[in-house]
Parts: sequence; C-alpha cells; structure tokens
Amino acid sequence: MKTFKTLKILLLLLVCQPIVAQKLTKIEKRIVNYVKANNDDAIALLEKQVNMNSGSLNIEGVNKVGREFAKEFEAIGFTATFKQLPAEVKRGDHLFCELNTGNVNGKKILLIGHLDTVFEEDSPFQTFTREGNMVYGPGVDDMKGGNIIILYALKALQQAGALKNTQIIAAFTSDEEKAGNPISISRKDLIDAAKRSDIALGFESATGFNYATVARRSSGSWLLETTGKRAHSSGVFSKGTGAGAIFEMARILNAFYNELPEQNLTFNPATVVGGTTVNYNASQGKGDTFGKTNIVAQKAIVSGDIRCLTEEQIQATMDKMNEIVSKHLPKTGATITFKLSYPPMKPTPGNYEVLKVLDKVSQDLGHGEVKAFDPAKRGAGDISFVANYVDGLDGLGTMGGGSHTPNERMDLTRFNELTQRAALLIYRLINTKQK
Repeated sequence: MKTFKTLKILLLLLVCQPIVAQKLTKIEKRIVNYVKANNDDAIALLEKQVNMNSGSLNIEGVNKVGREFAKEFEAIGFTATFKQLPAEVKRGDHLFCELNTGNVNGKKILLIGHLDTVFEEDSPFQTFTREGNMVYGPGVDDMKGGNIIILYALKALQQAGALKNTQIIAAFTSDEEKAGNPISISRKDLIDAAKRSDIALGFESATGFNYATVARRSSGSWLLETTGKRAHSSGVFSKGTGAGAIFEMARILNAFYNELPEQNLTFNPATVVGGTTVNYNASQGKGDTFGKTNIVAQKAIVSGDIRCLTEEQIQATMDKMNEIVSKHLPKTGATITFKLSYPPMKPTPGNYEVLKVLDKVSQDLGHGEVKAFDPAKRGAGDISFVANYVDGLDGLGTMGGGSHTPNERMDLTRFNELTQRAALLIYRLINTKQK
C-alpha cells in the first residue's frame, strides 16, 4: 500500500510540472554549440570594433568600421556592398551584406544595425575596457554589440549548413545616431531592402532579457514662434498693447500641457528664448535675446520634440496643437511648424507573430518567455523606416546601460545567450514557409 501511495504521489507531481520545452533539433544544437564555442572570439572582435572611432560625423572612421565588418561577412559567403551617400549629406557609407542562395522557401529576412556612435573624434571616451563581466566603451551597447550578435548568429548558421534556399540582408546604416538630411535619401537604401524582405529584425540595445520591441514611437520636432506689440510695460493688457509675445507663448504651452496628454504621446518643450529681440539657431539649439523689464516682449521662440505611436496619432496631435496656437491673446500672433524625422513603428499583428517565434525560441533554450516591451519607454530607431513594408521586431541587441554617456557599458553575462537566441530566431524564420 505504501509503495502504491508513493507511486501515486510521484505521478501527481509529474502531472503538475510545467510542460517541458521542446527539445532543439540536431541542427539547432549545432548552431547553439557554435555560438558557445566562439564567445571569446566575438568579444575580441567587439573590442576591435569599439576601439575604432566611428562618430556619426567621422566619415572615414565610419567607413573603416564598415570595411572591417564587410570582410567578416564576405568570409561567410555574403556579398558586401557599400551605398555611398551624396557628398552634401555629409555622412559615411551604408553597408549592405546580402546572401541569396536561390529557391527561397522561407521568410526573407532584413537584419538592421548601425556603424556610427554618438562619440566623435574629440570625445575623451574612446577605449574598450573590461571589468569582470562588464565591458565599457563608445558604442559597446549602442550598437556595436548588437552588430556582433548579427554576425555571430549568421556565422553559426553558416557553419551548421543552415543558410540554404534563403535570402538574408544585413544592413548597417552609417548615420543612425545623427541621420543625414534629407531622410528621403539617407534611408532610401534601407527602405529598398525592406521592400525585398518579409521580416525585419533590429538589434538595437535590449530592453531586458525577457522583452522585445514590437513598437517604437516616432521622433520629430516642433518650433513655436509668438509675436507681440512692443510697447512700454505700463500699458500691458491694455486695448492698444495687448498681452505680449511671452504671455502668448505661456498660454500655448499651458494649453499643450492641459489638453494634449494621452497614452504614448509626449511633447517636450526643450528651449525657450523671448524678449524685445531674439536670435535663435534651430540647428544648434541655442540663441540669445535682449529685453528690459519695462518693455512688453515682442518675440518668443520655443523648440521641442514630439513622439507618437501611430501616423494617426501624429496627425491628430498636430491638428490639436495648430488649433491651440490659432487662439491668440490680444495683439499677439503665433505660428508652429513641425519636422518629422523618424516615423513610428506601430504594434501590428504581424509584429506580434514574430514575437511568438522569439518567445518559443527562448523557452526552448530554457531562457523563459519573452514579452512585448512598452513602446512609451522606447525611442525611435532605424527599423521605424521599414515598419510600413515588413513585419518586425527590435530590441534584440545587447544588455547594458549608459548609452550616449561616457559610462556606456554592456553586460557579458547574457551576451552569448542573446546571440544563441538571435541565431535560432533567424533559423526558424527562414524555415517558415511563405503563405
């Protein structure tokens, strides 16, 4: 009886255990084992890349990083092509590495990285350093680490013989941190690549080991200019003088604050200058003004940014801001202009389908589930430019912190696992039959 009870308890415990993740196939095990075995080589190449300055405006530095990276892709059978931007754009060359083995059966994949960093040649932050499992350096997390994940994921697939009958484009832009103008030229090649693909995967910094990005908000700016009647301050608010430019500016900003807030929308006023005379350089974000306490302000300028989750939200927000601006205080005027830089990546059903594949890969590797990250906590990125053409997922890069600061760092404890996950995600997608 005792033995029977013991067996019954054991059976009950087995039934109550969570479902064991599907075992990896033989080829998937080879892919994972390659990534594990070459982790030190990946870190060594990361160090080499980080120690090459590639600030967005350092054209030769960006191109040097691109040339070194191109050699790595050519060694695994990819064709490397440099897309030179017009001289007036003042940016380095984009790098596109493509493999097309013909008779494509699965999904055509676009992998997105970038070669540039925010740290120019005059920055004191130039060198890769390591302290235990934490590495520091310009662009180590944003996003040279993500570039290395792309490369070693593909190396693992190539070594496992898993790149047959497929099309993969690895695109590395030269100016993600400071996009060249006009955008229609600097992002044309990326959009063209997306139009020949089914799914885009972005390897910007991860937002956490168990999160991925299915949506990113747009990035744009606005410039508000208000005018008033210059007069002696003793007449302010009078019928002949009115409220002045600064009160008109304050009215508008206060209305923005009270009337615009909604989910996934932000609109930050960043700089303000106002007075009798105003000079403002929008490209440099700085200006100067002159005025006296006994003179009603004649002009005020405010610049800020705007971030939205969908094109519809962008348009509705601009319409509302224009409506607020049009309701002037006495004897004042105001105009607002918008400049939209990065479009939004909205959370489409297709993006969530790609997330499901990543989640399954993660659980099969024993890494736990992967959820969608809150888009309100994520900035704009290159994947946004292709979001209208392909399904996509971003945030597949390294885990770290301090991006855009001299404390930029990347945590090595998850680096290898993230590369394994990326490799299997790509493998399963290129083996997913076209519908």
